[in-house]
Amino acid sequence: LGLGQPYPISAAPAAGIVNPPALSPPPPPAPPPAACTSGDPDFIGTDGDGGGKFATPELLADAIEAAWGPDTANRYIVFTGGEPLLQLDEALLAVVHARGFTVAIETNGTVQPPPGIDWICVSPKGTAPVVIERGNELKLVYPQANALPPRFEHLDFDHFFLQPMDGPARLANTEQAVQYCMQHPQWRLSLQTHKYIGIP
Repeated sequence: LGLGQPYPISAAPAAGIVNPPALSPPPPPAPPPAACTSGDPDFIGTDGDGGGKFATPELLADAIEAAWGPDTANRYIVFTGGEPLLQLDEALLAVVHARGFTVAIETNGTVQPPPGIDWICVSPKGTAPVVIERGNELKLVYPQANALPPRFEHLDFDHFFLQPMDGPARLANTEQAVQYCMQHPQWRLSLQTHKYIGIP
């Protein structure tokens, strides 16, 4: 978005903010390029705790700093979805970098990122075309009928992770992911530990 347009951020889940709030996609009718319902916590829009719309990158950076608190060491923010690259632009990156934050994204890989992101994690979804072909990590929710590991193995990422799909078949999916990683050492297992130990 340009500076004259608001930067919407998602409200944190009812359990509270663990890290600074994440960017969210604009409200319909502009849906994100791909969707996933099996991953991270549900976000409830821009009007709950930690949510809002900010007219400038500076105002959003103020909110991020307020959520972070007084500690200025190891400032690290992850912009996640919906699809963060529908909002994250060079102006916002410059402001949060100037305030001492390392910037990471988790994206579905369907939108090219602006320069200056410190860590890029691509998490492909279904048949959506992946246009980001290099980055720090590729995290694939597994299994997905239309997004199997061989489709992505040629891409230029430092790390390749399989994350078992959540839901009623989570344990079976975990077993499948473990077996796949053992047979294909390019891939490593990535678990959403909080779900296994009962943290919402």
